[in-house]
This record gives sequence, structure tokens and C-alpha cells, in this order.
Amino acid sequence: MRSLLLVIVLGALAGCVSQPLPPTGTTPGPGKPDLVKPEPVKPEPVKPEPVTARYLPAEWDALPDWPGESLQGSWPAWLNSCKRLANRPQWKEACAEAVMLDAKDEGTIRNFFERRFTPWRIEGSDGRQSGLITGYYEPLLKGGLAHKPGRVPFYSAPEDLLTLDIGSLYPELKGRRVRGRLQGKTVVPYWSRADIGAGKLTGNPKVLAWADDAVEAFFMEVQGSGRILLEDGSTLRLGYADQNGHPYKSIGRWLVDQGELTLDQASMQSIRAWALANPERLQEMLNANPSQVFFRLLPANDEGPVGALNVPLVAEASVAVDPKFVPLGAPLYLATTRPNSGRAMNRLVHAQDTGGAIAGPIRADFFWGFGAEPGELAGRMKQQGQIWLLWPKEAPLPSGGLNNAEK
Repeated sequence: MRSLLLVIVLGALAGCVSQPLPPTGTTPGPGKPDLVKPEPVKPEPVKPEPVTARYLPAEWDALPDWPGESLQGSWPAWLNSCKRLANRPQWKEACAEAVMLDAKDEGTIRNFFERRFTPWRIEGSDGRQSGLITGYYEPLLKGGLAHKPGRVPFYSAPEDLLTLDIGSLYPELKGRRVRGRLQGKTVVPYWSRADIGAGKLTGNPKVLAWADDAVEAFFMEVQGSGRILLEDGSTLRLGYADQNGHPYKSIGRWLVDQGELTLDQASMQSIRAWALANPERLQEMLNANPSQVFFRLLPANDEGPVGALNVPLVAEASVAVDPKFVPLGAPLYLATTRPNSGRAMNRLVHAQDTGGAIAGPIRADFFWGFGAEPGELAGRMKQQGQIWLLWPKEAPLPSGGLNNAEK
């Protein structure tokens, strides 16, 4: 209903665009010759084509160190994916075999993937063969259920946050969504982080919990989920519910642009240190990212947080991707290096999550797990890597790219 209302509102607004008036002095009066030569029409600049993906067929022995490290450790993540893929035609047979397979050893798992799948190296349509690989984790924060000085809130999704599928208006933008709110009869952008911090938030959101530290709360938004250690020793688990529609802006990049850090210094650890040394500029730094995440309560259990595929993430086996190019649930082979290191990290992973900063065909965010040590690894991970899509044999390739034969 919210989306339909926005379609109607924006459709009406689109019909109200007035035609531009001719420039002053170019229209002759009655009986006067047109002495002013019209300016030549300048051709519109050619817009560069957006980068998409190419899927290039590969042999298994072209994958670095295939089957890589921790093949058995990735199997539970694949079984999780099958909970969502099992009824889809291209995945049905592979998932039916997987759930019955006695995967006791790596040889059995390797044989399964080599029989069922074809590896396709993902390349950008601009010719790039590698891309940015970052890391994320599920943090544990100290906090409580009551407000205290210095604490910051985690909000549920507000009732007045509207979502518009603009593909229904513009087919070329299929899959694109925008968020906003109604102001009278006009759809306007939703409140930014700065607006929300200034108390402008509307729509009766609930405060689900409070965090003791503003920087840690910000990082939990970036991760998309986390746990709050309450004062009585119990924990509360929160997961991603929605977002205010503003683009994600890196506060690490903001600090670099301000001359406070160099690009190679920008990490979670250095951002924390800067915030401690500059408390008077803390809110200015946080507001440099207008995006705000809203949360929902999740069951307290020992499984990983729930990703965009709606299955629990598995530490060191799940990744976030751009679903325009990599379908959620697909197995991938990732060839990269460990954080702040040249040591190879080659392994089978599974596309089970998305993120506001995860955009492009060769882009992945590696899920390290829960707690402080995974947080340290995630905060330092900013590597280059290659990705191979493992796709069911004989199935049509994903629609988000062009295969080599089409270029």
C-alpha cells in the first residue's frame, strides 16, 4: 500500500512538469523580422555505460588452490542457502542431492561441486578482473534498555518511512527502490542521520535498546546486526530492518578528506582512536554519513545473524555481494589475501547478504563471525580479490551481466 501510494503521488508530480519558456529576446514581435540567430543545439554529452558483469567460463584448475581452505567449513553455509533455493528450477537438483549427501570429507564435497557446477570468472565490463574485498562481523556492545547520559538509541523502523519501487514507473530502473516520507501531498527524502540526531524523527519508532558508545553503535549499523550486553548480564540481539534511504558515506573517507588520516590509515581502529582524541567533533564525523539503519529484535541463539537471504550467516563462509550481479544463494570461489597481509586466502564462500557499501560486480564483504577477534580482522580487511561464480551446469547465466560470447 505504501509503495502504491508513492507511485500515484510521483506519477502525478511527473505530469506537472512545465515546458521551458523560450529565452528572452529570441521571439520576434508582430511584423518584426527574426534578427536573432538561434543558438546551435549542443549535443548532450555521451554518458558512460554503467559497469556490469561478464561471466567468463573457466576450468576448475584455473581457480587458485582449488578447493582452497576450509571446504568442509563452508558446507553448512551451502546447506543454509538450499533452504531458500531448493524450490527454484536451476537449484532444485543440486540442493536435493546436497541435503542427502554424506559430506564427511573434502573429497566428497569437492566432487559434488565439480559435478554440479561450472566456474565462471566474474569480470567487470570495463575489463577489471579484481575488486575490493572487505570484512564485517557481528559486534557485542555494552548498553541497556533505559536512557542514560551518553547513550545512543537503536530505533525500529518508523511507520512513516515509505518505500517506492521506481521500476514500476521506469522499467529501466527495475529493482531500484527509494525511500521517503509524505509532507502534505509531496514525497520528500526521509530524515537524515543529522536530522534524527536533532530530534526530528517521526513515525513513532520504538527504541529497542541503548548503546553506551556512539562510535560502536555506528559501527554496528555498518555491520547490520549485533548484540547488546545488558546490565543484568543478558544479551539482546538486533538485526537489520530498514534504512532511511540516504546513501552510505564512509566516515573513514571523510577523515581522509579532512586531512585527519591518510588513506592507508583509515580503519575501524584508527577511527575509534580519532573519536577518542576529538570528542568535540564526534557528531560532525558521524553526520558525514547521512544513512541511518533501523533494527528489529532477533531471537537469542548461537547461530549467526540473519542475512539478506534470510538464513543465518556462517563465520568465514558467508559473504555480502551486490545482488545485481551475483544472485543471493550462489556459491562463489574467492581468491584474496588475509587482512594487512600478502598471505593467500582462497576459499569457497556463499552469497547470503547485501550491504549499502557493497556495489559492483567484483565486490564482496567477508563475514568473519561474532566478537572482538573477528571485529579486529574485519576492521583491517581492505584487500583486492577475484571472484568466480559457481553456477549450475546447463542453467542460463544470471541476467545481471554479459557473458564473454555476448561482448
